[in-house]
Order: sequence, then structure tokens, then C-alpha cells
Amino acid sequence: MNDNPMWDKLQSLRSAMPRSVKETEVLRVAGILLGNDPQKSAGDARQEVLRWVQRRCGGRLPPKAWGFEDFDYLAGGRNSAGVRIQTEDSDIWAIRADDPDKSVAGRIWTTEVVVGLGKEEPPRFSARLIVSSTEDQVNIVPHSPGFIQQVVEKVGLARGRYPVTAHPRIIQSEADYMELTEGLLDKNRQLPILALTIADDSTNTEMPAIDAYALNRATIGLAHVVVVPSEFTWRLTQDFGRRHSVFGGAVRAYLPGFSPDEPPYPHRLIVADRLSDENGREQCVRLMRTLAANESIHRTQINRNILTFASVRNTSLRLQQEQMSDASETEQLSMAKSRIDALERELDESKGEMDYFDAEHKSAIERAEAAEDQARSYGYRIHSLTAQLKEQGGTSSIESDLPETWPQFTMWVDENLSGLVVLAPRARKNSKNPQFENMGLTIRCLKWLAETGRSHFLQGGGSIREAEVEAGIRNAHCGGDQFEFDWQGNRYTADWHIKNGGNTRDPSRCLRIYYCWDDASQQIVVADLPAHRRTGAT
Repeated sequence: MNDNPMWDKLQSLRSAMPRSVKETEVLRVAGILLGNDPQKSAGDARQEVLRWVQRRCGGRLPPKAWGFEDFDYLAGGRNSAGVRIQTEDSDIWAIRADDPDKSVAGRIWTTEVVVGLGKEEPPRFSARLIVSSTEDQVNIVPHSPGFIQQVVEKVGLARGRYPVTAHPRIIQSEADYMELTEGLLDKNRQLPILALTIADDSTNTEMPAIDAYALNRATIGLAHVVVVPSEFTWRLTQDFGRRHSVFGGAVRAYLPGFSPDEPPYPHRLIVADRLSDENGREQCVRLMRTLAANESIHRTQINRNILTFASVRNTSLRLQQEQMSDASETEQLSMAKSRIDALERELDESKGEMDYFDAEHKSAIERAEAAEDQARSYGYRIHSLTAQLKEQGGTSSIESDLPETWPQFTMWVDENLSGLVVLAPRARKNSKNPQFENMGLTIRCLKWLAETGRSHFLQGGGSIREAEVEAGIRNAHCGGDQFEFDWQGNRYTADWHIKNGGNTRDPSRCLRIYYCWDDASQQIVVADLPAHRRTGAT
């Protein structure tokens, strides 16, 4: 019981009030309609969408709907509305349809579709799925609306340079494999690739552990589903390395931006052992469907990749209002009210989107804080184990295969110096493709920091100022070259650096590793490398 009686009364009033309805956007689909005749492709896509809406509206849509004209259809919770804008340069048709959930009372599914035509441009297609409910948390497994499958089969749809397929793609030839790897590495790819592999001992070379066809239907327009037989998974391992590959019946989601030179962790991997029973397979399918839907929201921008129904209707009403300057006051007032309603709807959608990203932001902060705490605990654990190893006469020297190219450098540091040395964002960026040629020297210097440098900061004793790292390379205070930088939400000062002699500024031969010590995580934080940093003192 709260000590403040007014608080108790307020809580009592709140509990008696009806619960507010919250809108949650589930997924977004965007793409280009295929076909040689843009007008026909756009018309066929509209027809497929209207047929889908017709089956769910609880009655018959009005003739205006089938003529692609403005319409409103009210049917007790199964409402639908359409709007069309035609100008000399564009033809935009939009529809919005509500459909009550068949099993959860008060839950309403809303689908929006926009088909747009421009001069000398292929028709654009976009769709949104939204759920409205009073539930505190809506627990659903996203599924692409059925009309997406129909549009893909009857008209054709592409996202970027990759067509959306009605069935999963099965890798069967060298050409298929080359197209797969090209797509995986394409920096302009916009959709995830869900790679389903087949176990080496499977008797069916086209049947992975989970139903590829059902997964394709559920994620059509959101992801590309690919089945990779075992003979091609070995090629993936050879080309990308074991940690970036997928094989043996496992499933992996390759997100846009994949590179074998980057850490593999963002690209979710479900190993075959987790797919050995029905529960594990269901969890995998749920994860892949949710991942594809979430990625569609994060990577598809409103008013750039897609248009909302509210924005199209508001624009249509504004144009009509401008054309009614000579109409009666009653007609103008009615039009103004309609436009106000449309603006309020658009505002509600904007608020809903802001609430969504605000919740995502808070969730990201919580994950980041948890990750920082975990990283600190790992640092303490590494320090403890290293000390125990030395006490028992062992060695903590870092021995590992060195990377062959600069793009592999950051991943090598993450894997081999974790808890000892960490690269701040600028150091990661500047080590992707630097002009400095001697990557081996850079790695040896980081090893020195991980062992000698870190031991000094932890235990003290003596000085590492002007300490020799190796012949011609020394450790020193930055002096006038020190600078501030941000790492994990905190401000640090890079007051140390490792440098080579010769007084050269040639970026191919001049080495600088700027760093500081972080007491909280007990590790070296590298602010920038491998080039000399231009500052006011330079």
C-alpha cells in the first residue's frame, strides 16, 4: 500500500478506465512490379489485392472499389477504404482493410497496400501489416499476407535486383552456387537470405530439417529462402571460412551487408542439434519469421520505400479541397472535416511509429548496458585466469594464425585480444583499408599492449614511458597530440601512443596507435590506428 492516499485513488480510477488500444507495426514489404506493360502490372496487382480483401470483408466491395476509385466500405469491424490520386506525372492507388482476429477478442489486423505508377518508371508496390490491441504485449509470429504470394505468382515482384520467388530456391548447379555467393556478398542486397542446409547423411537432397516451402510463404517479400545441399555447403566453408558458413543441417540468416571479413555474430546461426526435435524446429521457424519481419521495419523507410495509406488519403483530400474553392460552405466544411480526420490518422500513425522506435531505443540501451556488464565480468575473469596460469608456470602469450588482409584485422583482434585490448569505433573504421602497409607490425604492437602494457597498468612498477616495443618502435605519452573520444557511452582521453621513429609522415610507413587505459573494464582501449592523427599540434 502506498503511503499517499491520493495515489491509491488515482490507481483505482486508472484500473476502472477502459484500456487504451495500441498499434504495433508487424512488417513492411516493398518492391518493383515486374512485366513489360507497367499499366497492366499495376492493374493486375490491384486486382489481386482486392480479391484478397473481398474474401475478408464480410460482404461485397462496392463497384467503385473494382474500378480503382475512392471508396469506403463499413462492415462492423471489417472496414475497408480506397483512394486514388491521378496526375499528369503519377497514378497512386492505396487501400486499407481491417480484419478482426479470429481467436483473440479486441485484436484487429490492418493491412495497407499502395501501388504507384510514375512516368517511364516501373510500378512500385508496398504493403504494411499492423495489429491493434489492448494487450500489454502482443505475442505473434509474423506471416506475410497471402496477397503477396498472389502478386508474386501472377505479376512478379523484385526487391532491388533480386526477384521475389514464390518457392524456395534450391541450389543445384555451379551457376546457382555462384549466384548465391554473389547475392550474399552484394552490399546493395536489401533482404536477408535464410539459408537452410541439408544434413550430410540425409537421404533427401532437397529436404532440410524445417519446411522450406512453409517458411518461404511466411516470409515472402521479407526474405529470400535458399536450400543448400551438403555438396555446396562445403564450398561455402572453403570460400567464407567455417565461422561464416552454414552446413550439416543448420540454418543461418545472412543479413544485408554480410562480409566474411566482418564478425559473423549478427548473422544468426541455428545449429543442427537444435533442430533434432519438433520443439526446436518450431523455435527456429519462429525466430526466422520474426527476424525477417523486424528487419523489414528497420530497413524499409516510410515516405522513401513505402507510403502509408493515411499520407495518400491526406494528399488526395488536400487536392480535392483546393479544387473546391468555388463550392458551397457546407461542402467545403465537410471536406475540411474529412481532411482533419485524415490528418489525425496520419498523426496517430506517426506517434505509433515514434512509440515503436522509442521502445526499440530503450531495449537497445538495456541490451548495451547488459553487454557492458558482461564485458567487464569477462575482463575480470580473463585477468584472473591469466594470473592463475602464470602462477602455475604457464604462459599467456597470444599465438594464433595472423590475418592476411586488413579487413580481417578487427575480427582477429576481437577473437584473440578480447578482454585485453579493444578497438574503439574510429580504430575499427580506419583499419578497414589503411595506407599503412605493415599489418604484422601493428599486430605485434597490440600484443605488446595486451601483455606488457596491460600488466603495467594493472600492477604498476616501473614506467613504460619511452619503453621499447621492438627495434625502432616505442611507447610514449601523446603530449600535445592527445585527444578525447567516446567509447560505450563514456568520454575518454587517448593519452598514450605507440609510434615508429624516423620522423616520417608517409602514411604507408608512419605508425601510430593511440590508446588509453580503462579501469572499469581493465583493458586497453585503442582510440585510433594505424596512421598518424592530424591534430592542432600536428
